This record gives sequence, structure tokens and C-alpha cells, in this order.
Amino acid sequence: MNFLPASHPLADGRTSDAPLIRALRGDRPERVPVWFMRQAGRSLPEYRAIRADHRMLDACVNPELASEITLQPVRRHGVDAAVFFSDIVVPMRLAGVEVDLVAGRGPVFAHPVRTAADVARCRAEFTADRLRDALDQVREAVRLTVARLGGTPLVGFAGAPFTLAAYLVEGGPSRDHLRARTLMHSDPETWRELLEWAADLSGVFLEAQVEAGASAVQLFDSWAGSLSATDYREHVAPASRRTLDAVRGLRFGHPLREGYAAHAATVPMIHFAVGSGHLLEELAGVGVSAVGVDWRTPLDEASRRLGDTVTLQGNLDPAYLGAPPEQLEEHLEDVLRRGSRAPAHVLNLGHGVPPETDPAVLTRIVELAHAR
Repeated sequence: MNFLPASHPLADGRTSDAPLIRALRGDRPERVPVWFMRQAGRSLPEYRAIRADHRMLDACVNPELASEITLQPVRRHGVDAAVFFSDIVVPMRLAGVEVDLVAGRGPVFAHPVRTAADVARCRAEFTADRLRDALDQVREAVRLTVARLGGTPLVGFAGAPFTLAAYLVEGGPSRDHLRARTLMHSDPETWRELLEWAADLSGVFLEAQVEAGASAVQLFDSWAGSLSATDYREHVAPASRRTLDAVRGLRFGHPLREGYAAHAATVPMIHFAVGSGHLLEELAGVGVSAVGVDWRTPLDEASRRLGDTVTLQGNLDPAYLGAPPEQLEEHLEDVLRRGSRAPAHVLNLGHGVPPETDPAVLTRIVELAHAR
């Protein structure tokens, strides 16, 4: 068990009672906390102005740029949390893996990983220790951001092992991740070693963000929805849990309190996977504070399936962001009503902000939710 410094926002009280953190603890704050996945940029003209002169992966490791992009939605929308501006492939790139983000396509790897020898090379060359030594710029970006956020929590961000492995095995984006799923079944030992390596990189990445000042984390799994519940449970969940264990071991509390270790609290963790309505129980089973729900599963149904014991995050349908205002407001009210069944609810989209979204619509959602 490692303790965060007394200057950490969770330890010194800046964010420990923020609406988001309270909701992730299972409390119901006076207002529903709101933030949006992929809110850091995308639809904002001020973000596009920065990106006009900087490549995505370069901006992710430039402390001033990453901090500025992270803060833009907080200033613009008044959301209850910032989410650290990054990309799921940043840990791999910093560890030495050759990867690029290709416009209109996504992550593309120069050398796909498809054999036991490929996995052994990754584990030998692109180590968690090598990544840890390369994270100074990320830590500085987090520190700059937290210093400017005041009482607004920063959510750390990382890609889940399955999604990273799926990209690696395919060499880039894929519709069905068939190569990755085939490796999972044809060579389960190589698959396990691949996921453990990816888990360690994401774990180090999350750990660095929390140690530098993030008050919560989200593990984002873009492609887990392609798996059956059995495959997720047997072949993926252990690696997701391994990633989160890096954060689970970090505690905060009051160093002068008698029995400090006994009173120390864990950092809140959110797990979200796209198209994962059939995996809700499995996602919760890796040990998290909250489960993100995409737009396909009503929140009251999700809460019932989880025994009404888990905080839920979600699940506005991004398609409504372009709908007439009265239809969006009706949908928002329905999501909030259904979310009231859970112990607590963090309002979010059921996926990320589409780039073409009118920023004023997001601001209006925050205002409506806060006024409710």
C-alpha cells in the first residue's frame, strides 16, 4: 500500500468532497455530476486551433498543450471533471513501440504482434520500467492541470489491455478483431502474456497520472463488446484487474490520524466498454467504483442487474446531440430518471463527443442537469 502525498487534491481536501468523487463513492451529491467522454477538444474551435499546428501524439506529450486542451471543456461547459487529454496508445509509444495515429483511420502499428516471438520481443524491449522513465512530460502535464483546476477533479485515462492488444494484433483498426480473438483461443498462453504486458503499461500510465494529481481514473475499453461474457471473464478480466491494481494500491487519507492505514481511502475507478451491455457484471467484477454504460442499455436495467449496488456512469445517446432541443431534453430527463435507481449517477454520454457537435449543446446539458 502506497500513500499519496499530503499535497494531493484528494488528500488535502480540494477534491475529496467534489460531486464527482462523492458520486463515485456511492453518495448522492446535491446535483448530478456531469462530464463527457472525449470532451477534451474534438468539438471545440479552440481545440481545433491548437491541432492545426500540432499532431495529436505530439500534443499529448507536450505539458502546456495537453494541460490547455484538458482545461478547455471545463472553462467552456462548466463540467464537474476534467479528463486528461491523451490517447490509449501513448504509453506504448513512450515505451518505444512504433505507432502512429492516421487521420481517418486511427492507431496503426509498424510491426503487428501476432506470435509468441513477437510478444516476447515486446516484453523484453518495451518494458514498464522504460515507460516509467519516459513519463516526466505526462506527470508535468497533470501537475500543471491540477494546479489550475482548483476543486474540480481530474480524471486520469488509459486504454484497457484488450483494446490495446486488439490493435496490436490487427496492426490497426478492425471491424471484428478476428485475429486478436483467434490468438486468444489458439494460443492462450501467448495471449495471456500479451495482455499482461499491455496491462502493466496502462497500469504504470494510470499510476503516474494519479501520483501527479488525478483524483479518479477511467479504464476505457473500445472493443470489449466484441467478446462473449465467458471470453471476457476468462481471457480479459484478469488483465483489466491487473491494470487497475496499480491504482488500487494508492491510498489517501489523513497522515496525522491515529490508525491512518485503516482509514485510508482508495482512488475512485471507472470502467467503461463500448457495446458492453452483456458484460456489465463482468466489468463490475474487476473491482471498480463505477461502471460506464453505453446508450444501448437503460440505466435502471443496468442497476437492477448489478444489484443496485454500483455507481453508474452514462448514458446519453450521442445521436441526440444533433436532435431538436425538446427531444434532447426529454432524453436527458429519461436518463436522469433511470439513473436515480443506482446508488449514485454520473451523467455522461454513452460514448464520446462527436467532433461535429455544437459546443453550446453540451453546455446546455450541463446547465439542465445542474438545475434539476
